[in-house]
Amino acid sequence: MTASEDSKEQALPDSPDGGRTPPGLLFVVFAAAALAAATYIWFEVPVHRLTAAPALALAAGLFALFAAWCYGRRSAGRARADLRASGFELTSAAILMTGDEGHTQHLNRAARHLFKEFNIDYSRGRVLDALGLSANPDQDAGFARLSGKVLRWRTRRMGALGGRVWQLDDVTEIIKGHAELQREMTVLQDIFDLMPLGFLSADSDGLIDRCNATLAGWLSETPASMIGRSLGEFITEGQDSGDLGGVSMGVVTLQPNGDADPFVATLMQTARMTKDGSRAQYTRSLLIRDVALDLTAADADSAEQPVLEADGDALHAETAMLTERLRWLYHDAPVGIAFVDMDGAISGSNVAFRRLIGVKLDEAVSRPFIDLIIREDRDDVQGALSKVVMGIGQAHMETRLDRPDGRDLSVSLSAARVSDRTGETIGMVMHFIDTTEHRNLEVQFTQSQKMQAVGQLAGGVAHDFNNLLTAMIGFSDLLLMRHGPDDPDFADIMQIKQNANRATNLVRQLLAFSRKQKLEPEVMDITDTLGDLSSLLGRLIGERVDLNMNHGRNLGPVLFDKGQFDQVIINLCVNARDAMPGGGKITISTKPEKLSQPTPRGHEILPAGDYVTITVADSGTGIPKENLERIFEPFFSTKEVGAGTGLGLSTVYGIVHQAEGYIFVDSAVGKGTAFTLYLPVHKTDVEAKVKIRQPARPEAEGDLTGQGVILLVEDEDAVRLFGARALRNKGYEVLEASDGETALDVIASADKKIDLIISDVVMPGMDGHTLVNLARQELNNVKTILMSGYSEDVFRNGPDMDPDIAFLGKPFTLRGLAAKVKEVLER
Repeated sequence: MTASEDSKEQALPDSPDGGRTPPGLLFVVFAAAALAAATYIWFEVPVHRLTAAPALALAAGLFALFAAWCYGRRSAGRARADLRASGFELTSAAILMTGDEGHTQHLNRAARHLFKEFNIDYSRGRVLDALGLSANPDQDAGFARLSGKVLRWRTRRMGALGGRVWQLDDVTEIIKGHAELQREMTVLQDIFDLMPLGFLSADSDGLIDRCNATLAGWLSETPASMIGRSLGEFITEGQDSGDLGGVSMGVVTLQPNGDADPFVATLMQTARMTKDGSRAQYTRSLLIRDVALDLTAADADSAEQPVLEADGDALHAETAMLTERLRWLYHDAPVGIAFVDMDGAISGSNVAFRRLIGVKLDEAVSRPFIDLIIREDRDDVQGALSKVVMGIGQAHMETRLDRPDGRDLSVSLSAARVSDRTGETIGMVMHFIDTTEHRNLEVQFTQSQKMQAVGQLAGGVAHDFNNLLTAMIGFSDLLLMRHGPDDPDFADIMQIKQNANRATNLVRQLLAFSRKQKLEPEVMDITDTLGDLSSLLGRLIGERVDLNMNHGRNLGPVLFDKGQFDQVIINLCVNARDAMPGGGKITISTKPEKLSQPTPRGHEILPAGDYVTITVADSGTGIPKENLERIFEPFFSTKEVGAGTGLGLSTVYGIVHQAEGYIFVDSAVGKGTAFTLYLPVHKTDVEAKVKIRQPARPEAEGDLTGQGVILLVEDEDAVRLFGARALRNKGYEVLEASDGETALDVIASADKKIDLIISDVVMPGMDGHTLVNLARQELNNVKTILMSGYSEDVFRNGPDMDPDIAFLGKPFTLRGLAAKVKEVLER
């Protein structure tokens, strides 16, 4: 229970009709009246002194006890209402912050409570050691097992502040629940397959998508062989036999496959219709073998039975009586329960329901039921409830509530109709279960796993493409050495090289999403940078779109790659322009924001600190809810084929996160979209220890020939072939190896001194780092160059990397390779 819910827990309603008279006062009045009556009878009516007087005295005592209980509960409710707690310290999530060495700097109340349950001594500040976690893990999320329980952890670095913020969740019960659910599903599957009745499910085209073993056996088939087929293949005769409670009935004759004899069966079928009722979305069918049930006569008999009708007053009286009888049975139930009449008004509800919708216990629920549901889900909920009213089964769905305080609350909603004694529907009873925490945990876990998996995939694809592009660009350079501008083939070769360079830009965007690109950060003033961009943005978005900039005051500096920052803003503005085909307005606003505590937002937890926020908002068409979770995925695009690559927002996501920032999106269809960037303020003091890269130097000009023995290690044959030919053309003697093990054999058998080793970083078996370390034991102070399709930032993350080792990023040109080799050999 949260603090906001505690504040809503007050005394019970004073009367069934929602009056303001305290129930305790009524019981006091009843006790006084009973005691006065007992006294009167004792002194004035002696004949009833031994019968009525003691009974009234006993009743007075009971009323007094009820009054004391009501006042006690009312006082407890008021005491709970005084407990106000919010913010980081009392959040339900266990959060702690650690320094660079893993020492605990701060933990909230939930974390302390969690560590007590796990018997972890957090007073020494080494909580991560007790959990078996590293101060700087390779992944952003994982699980830890301790004392028979499972703890899920998530972490992010706190940017320039140093250290990490961790969120811990005890998911033992969730995992046990999943295991129990799996066991129950196994049991249900056995029941489904072994029941003495045939069952099948079919799609809107009548094709079977599920069939139990019993029915398949009757038809001399298997459940797998029935998938995608129609039951009509086996029906030789059939007739409609009526309807029973919304279930269609029929008698069919089925012919099994092979030489088996045909048999008669009763077919019972239900259908889920589309919203317009024009066709069935799917059907569920049950078959009873050797039974021919015909309900036609039964329907005729039932039509002759009289139907009792009730006027409006009698109907309301019966509803009130039913509500009163059930009130004490559902009042303290742990799930929310509400009664809804045929007008959509809530005629009764329990304590748990009022807490869910954010209404005080002594207040009436004045809003219609459908207004309690968020606007996006109202049509679906109304459609499902309409079927319940019509008697087509029960409704069960996931939805969210529209609370007055704006809190996002997810619930599992179940609804069933309520009928009077004549069978007339008088309303519905609804049950609500709060699934907010479960949904948030699932969404956060799924989003984290999805983005991590997609990022790894994108990085791997980019790495492999860089190998291919290296060969394409390199062999183009070799051809250009033999075919000058006057050669007829020169233009064709240049086309190959230029298109390879274009592909290089696409690969660079994939590396940006996977956070494995090379950045050159510099200290920037956001206001000045956006001002320099304004003219370019104006030309890009065109005359039909107005561009407004609102700059906040006292914005701190940020550490960001200038070129990448321009790309982020340009991508967001171009997307905004495309969302307004008829013109509109784009507003770029900045402001400082200080977070005193780690703050959850969306799927992220923002560490405490100072930020500069940049919001790019448009007045366009907005983004549908079903697309919001996928807009940052590579190659996902809602534009027409050929209108975009689907890499723009994924590139923005990768650039911002690689710079220790965050990006969030708010959108509604027809109301526009706003992207908000949170960039940590850069501290210029010495403690920050931020290394700013110098801009890359242009490729060297002049004589690039040289002498020496070079060992080239590359598992990609095309890249190795190009590199060897290019270096031999420049005068070097080249020894080749396809992997690390072969390279060590070449070193051992070489009869000449090897002056330089050029090796790929990622290879099957032994990687480039390990090869260099082993080679240096045989060749003292040998010079080395490591190549990789990933960025130098990833290359430098090795724990034992020598800063003197040079790096050559793929793809590279012939001139770039020769220049790097000559530079390293001349050191």
